[in-house]
Amino acid sequence: MSTLTGVITIVVMVLIPTYLVTMLVKTIRDERRRSRSRLWPSFALGIVVCTLFFVVWVAHALVEWQKYAQDQRAHHSSPTAGGFVVQFGEATLQNWQSEFLEEFGLIVLTAAYFHRGSAESRDSEDRIERKLDEVLQRLDA
Repeated sequence: MSTLTGVITIVVMVLIPTYLVTMLVKTIRDERRRSRSRLWPSFALGIVVCTLFFVVWVAHALVEWQKYAQDQRAHHSSPTAGGFVVQFGEATLQNWQSEFLEEFGLIVLTAAYFHRGSAESRDSEDRIERKLDEVLQRLDA
């Protein structure tokens, strides 16, 4: 059971970041082919968030290793890589689960409660443009 859990944990923890980084790189390549846009101004947010994710994840791994090793020594056991992967994977996947749930909820609620005419809505810009056109027509008349 522990080996299977470790394998599933590793697969999930490798596949999700790999997929996301691959999509970021693909998007950058596609956009640069289409418009020859500059890398930093167009993709700074994605690059910074990706970099911060990996820096924080490595820091989390280091802290989790210290905690795991200390716990193993307290129980007179030697820390093992397999045991660490399972513990680190469990902590990581619990965190990811809550974050993905939060983001999913945000996306669904935004889609459900997006107000026509709100500042975030494109239709408010269209309405303003129509009103300006009406004012200009009245001024010309």
